[in-house]
Amino acid sequence: MSSSRFSERLYQAAEPLWLKCHEHPFLTELSAGTLSTDRFIYYLKQDYVYLIDYAKLFAIGSVKARDVQTMAKFAELLHNTLNVEMELHRQYTEKFGVSREQLEQTVPSPTTVAYTKYLLDTAAHGSLAEVVAALLPCMWSYCEIGTAFAKRPGALDHPLYREWILMYSSEEFGELTEWCIGLMDKLAEGLPEAELSRLEERFIVASKLEYMFWDMAYRLEEWPV
Repeated sequence: MSSSRFSERLYQAAEPLWLKCHEHPFLTELSAGTLSTDRFIYYLKQDYVYLIDYAKLFAIGSVKARDVQTMAKFAELLHNTLNVEMELHRQYTEKFGVSREQLEQTVPSPTTVAYTKYLLDTAAHGSLAEVVAALLPCMWSYCEIGTAFAKRPGALDHPLYREWILMYSSEEFGELTEWCIGLMDKLAEGLPEAELSRLEERFIVASKLEYMFWDMAYRLEEWPV
């Protein structure tokens, strides 16, 4: 990745945060196959309700796009999230004894609310570039995690967690991520530093919320009152 690309600046800015994610016990235990199933079920349920709002970002991206090709790609991302990623969650939770009805009734945790509302606020009030900067850390970091885990000896041995790793290390998911990174670079071209700084801030806050999401799942976070 060339240093002249804005995405490289974002990656360098977020890398310490992403490394913290990789080192978090939720993910180290997931890759080792030792993560407790109650934590993974909690994660799947919270991620499911997160994805409902995350999918809306792609719909808003399609609305804010200025050409048909970008509109179509956002529509593809919307479809992929609603019908591939969320279906994986539905099938997964059934394997853990959680029905689809129970999944749909999941109450978002404080961290899930904070993350999704930050994304939707960005989408409502920001430019297309800001929307992409905010949604990109989730996709890009998952692609990195999935790819790294797929190469780790024994990580694919777990009968249930292996499917999660294969999903996010897949060629299809990698291609969608690369497209989003490329769009970020394209949208950042020629912008003044003040706007680039705003995009970087969106990216960093979303990256911090990614870490909080893993941590929330490990702690089985509940509303305090």
